[in-house]
Amino acid sequence: MASSFDTPLAALTASEIVIFPSIPRPGDIERCAATLDDLHGEPAVAFWKAECRLLADELSRCGLREEKIRERVLSFQAAVQAALVERHQLRALSESRARQGRRRRRL
Repeated sequence: MASSFDTPLAALTASEIVIFPSIPRPGDIERCAATLDDLHGEPAVAFWKAECRLLADELSRCGLREEKIRERVLSFQAAVQAALVERHQLRALSESRARQGRRRRRL
């Protein structure tokens, strides 16, 4: 009786290349969210366009088709947006707790 371990993986036998980098990348997501949290107006727009273009160019050099590049850039954008929302929620929660602490001390 043959087991599944007797059959080599298709990727190994076909010498298939796995495209790197995979998206989203946590370090880049957090870095962009932190930067965008500090920037406003035109500097924020310019930074964001440059980051998305840099990612698209990197993915293009890896050989991805235009549709896949667009999909991954949109995924990256959504992840950065979610990180920004989380940063704002954590800040609001921290500020709320600080206000509650000040009120309790006054009582």
